[in-house]
Amino acid sequence: MAPSTLTAALLIARKDLAIEFRTRTAFFSAVVFALLAIVIFYFAWDPTAVAAVDLAPGVLWVIFTFSGLLGLHRSFGVEMADRAIDGLLGAPIAREAIYLGKALANLVFVAAVQVIAIPAIVLFYNMPLAGRAALAVAAIALLAAIGLTAVGTLFSAMAVNTRLAELLLPMLSLPFFVPIIMPAAQATARLLSGRPVSEAASWLKILIAFDLVFVVACMLAFPHTIEE
Repeated sequence: MAPSTLTAALLIARKDLAIEFRTRTAFFSAVVFALLAIVIFYFAWDPTAVAAVDLAPGVLWVIFTFSGLLGLHRSFGVEMADRAIDGLLGAPIAREAIYLGKALANLVFVAAVQVIAIPAIVLFYNMPLAGRAALAVAAIALLAAIGLTAVGTLFSAMAVNTRLAELLLPMLSLPFFVPIIMPAAQATARLLSGRPVSEAASWLKILIAFDLVFVVACMLAFPHTIEE
């Protein structure tokens, strides 16, 4: 009896996370990149020209975007070495289950990088983040991670068989990341500046809307992409 779509997706996500846990190469690379970028921005920053509260949100989301790409590229790349992707495609499971499993594993990867990067940003730039604002930033980061992994997983599958996959994935993904990163950055900027959570609500609604659109659209498009 074939497993359900959700069961198959969870099994694929567990398999990908187990592989990453054994090697940790992509995760450590993303964490090192994130921390190094924070340090570089910090020492290149002139506090007399730009206030920390204005700079920190931009630094956070630039780091978030590019460190996430490291894990997204590995998502399908790990399946190509021994043609493991053929086993997934030949399994009696829905194509959507492959997409959901890969996206869930990527979501955990990106969220783990955020858990390290966000406190580092708060520490380096001395941001007053606590209480409801901290919970709101965590929610924004999670919603942005959902949108990023939804889009990135689809384009990772499209780019993995190309000769320049490392270059093609950012070129395809980054334009679609803009509608996700823009409201996330705007909402974060308001929260880090000490404004009430209600001022970020409108941007949060936009972020949720884009997440719903991208998750559904990418899941529907994935079966046709993987067949190509």
